[in-house]
Amino acid sequence: MATSDSDTLIVRQVRAGNAQAWRQLIERFEGRLLAFVDSRLRDRAASEDVVQETFIGFLTSLPHYDEKRDMEAYLFSIAAHKLTDHLRKQGRRPIDQFGSDDHGRPLDEVPGEARAASSIARSGERRKAEERLLSESMGQLVREWLARGDYGRIRCMELLVVKGWANKDVARYLGLTEQAVASYKFQTVARLKEMARRAGLSLEELGGA
Repeated sequence: MATSDSDTLIVRQVRAGNAQAWRQLIERFEGRLLAFVDSRLRDRAASEDVVQETFIGFLTSLPHYDEKRDMEAYLFSIAAHKLTDHLRKQGRRPIDQFGSDDHGRPLDEVPGEARAASSIARSGERRKAEERLLSESMGQLVREWLARGDYGRIRCMELLVVKGWANKDVARYLGLTEQAVASYKFQTVARLKEMARRAGLSLEELGGA
């Protein structure tokens, strides 16, 4: 099924870094995705984490997303693979086989045709350059936040990135809404990826781990 005009618009807005569009996308699909995942995991906290990873997976795959593809089906495809990954990490056999490409890689990680081998097996030198860029860019963002006294954002990202807390736990601890926390994360990832593009590098995997 082809994507609707409204889906196309919201995808373009998210690509442009529109935080409101990102919140709208989450509000629209979060409930359905959570119901789907929780029906298999029967663990609300774990299900929420999988759904969060689904949205981040969608975000990181946006450069390759075909606007003609049905967005809901695409999101559920990502959720299915994130769910499978979660079950495997727990040593549990996936309930369903959701499919993959010919090499067994999740669909959200292999947009379109299979990637060329050179794009998958990046050199160690390039990997180090990307890691260095990520560190430097994150440091720049923190300095910007400090300069304008945005300590709440710094604390939020510290809990998300350094501590590895789930969105709902960060929101509860800092007295924020989960949407606000998701928005902080989205804006940060978008800025980091833009910095990478300007440097001629790629941070495609950012946020999708």
